[in-house]
Amino acid sequence: MQFRRQKSDELSVNLTPLIDVVFLLLIFFMVSTTFTQETHLKLDLPEAVGDDSELPPDQIEIIISVDGQYAINGRSLVNNKLGTLMKALQQQAGSDRSMPLIITADAQTPHQAVVTAMDAAGQQGFSQLSLTTRKPVEE
Repeated sequence: MQFRRQKSDELSVNLTPLIDVVFLLLIFFMVSTTFTQETHLKLDLPEAVGDDSELPPDQIEIIISVDGQYAINGRSLVNNKLGTLMKALQQQAGSDRSMPLIITADAQTPHQAVVTAMDAAGQQGFSQLSLTTRKPVEE
């Protein structure tokens, strides 16, 4: 006796509904997730108290205005780019990187301008860096 094999249909799983559900979940999580974390820090910045220190006559002073313009020892720079500041520091100091470097910035100066000045000084090899402050108003 010979038995005939029945033809079996190929079983296939339709993945389209699964993919649709996964994309819907992905869109839901992308829309509902907060990507920025807001932190509110209350800062109490220190005041400078103490005696004025004597500075050597050979020093470089970077003055930063309210709008982020730089001046080195009273001479304004053409623009406020990092390369211009580095070149001016190099010309002012020559080969002497042991000179004290003072950064004087207005209270309303953008923080980025001060960081750029510090970055330029670091890349040029200055090791004696100081920031100027003022004494608190005595009442």
